[in-house]
This record gives sequence, structure tokens and C-alpha cells, in this order.
Amino acid sequence: MVAARTVAQAHGYAGLNFRDLAEMVGIKAASIYYHFPSKAVLAAAVAQRYWQDAEAFLDGLLKNTPDPVDALRRYPETFRWALENGNRMCLCSFMGAESDDLPEAVRKEVQMFAEVNVAWLSKALRAAKVVSARESPRRARAIYAAVTGAQLMARTRADIHLYDELIDNYRAAGLLPK
Repeated sequence: MVAARTVAQAHGYAGLNFRDLAEMVGIKAASIYYHFPSKAVLAAAVAQRYWQDAEAFLDGLLKNTPDPVDALRRYPETFRWALENGNRMCLCSFMGAESDDLPEAVRKEVQMFAEVNVAWLSKALRAAKVVSARESPRRARAIYAAVTGAQLMARTRADIHLYDELIDNYRAAGLLPK
């Protein structure tokens, strides 16, 4: 699962290949097929674990950060980590770009990642009293779209400093808290 996640973050769903994964982890491809009978089953499992891990991290961030504004300030770090790790993308952002070519089960798990992020952002925005409860879902979607877009731009240029610059600009414009 870890190897598949790494490959998908660098090459998307199209880049997942059982033979290459087996070679990466030092096993036979048949061993992967034993647990995951198809590429779609593997990709759905990887995407599901990805959004579940993200949800747990974000929930912990909000719970363990005394000021919800600080949790919102730290949110972009979660996407920066992938760039720091070999100029990779968020797994679900990468697969989301391949949405038309994804099996339905994979597409649903990828969409869950976005839903988890938007729900968390909406909750954090309300807790921080940054916007009204009515406005929080719209602002949450805007933040999510902006941060994932910044990651995409930075990755295509292999320039993590561009990501930081864009995040700083979002803060200066008021989209994210300073």
C-alpha cells in the first residue's frame, strides 16, 4: 500500500502497475494480486487509506491546536509535505485529474478526500470565527481549490518556493488567515 501510494503520488492511477510495484517491494506480482485482485481494488484501497489518514491528521490538528486560526494557518503544510517528498502531488489531487479514466470505486474514494478536506476547513473556519456558518462551506471550497492549485503549479515547475509564495499571497489576499 505504501509503495502504491508513492507511485500514485508521482504517476497517478495510470502509473500503477503490479509488476513494477512487486519489484519495488521485492515480491512477486502474484502476491499483490492475492490481496488486490485488480488495479481498481488496489487504487480504491490506497485512496481510502489516504483520505482516512488525512481526516485523522486534520481532526488531530484542530483538536490539539488551542487556537483554530493556528490550525487553519497550518493547513497548507499538509499539501507541502508531498512536494517536499520527491516533488510529489497529493494522491487524490493527482487521481482527481484523471477522474474520467478512473473506475467508479476509485473515483468515489478520491472524491471523499475533497469532501473530508472541505468539511474540516468549514469546521475550522467556524471554530475560528473567520466567517459565518453560512459562508464557511464556500470559503472552505475556495481554500481547498487554491491550495491544491498551488501544489499543482509548484509541482509542474519543480519549485516548492512557488508553493510558498502562492500560499503567502492567499494570506495577503485574506483567503487564508495570516
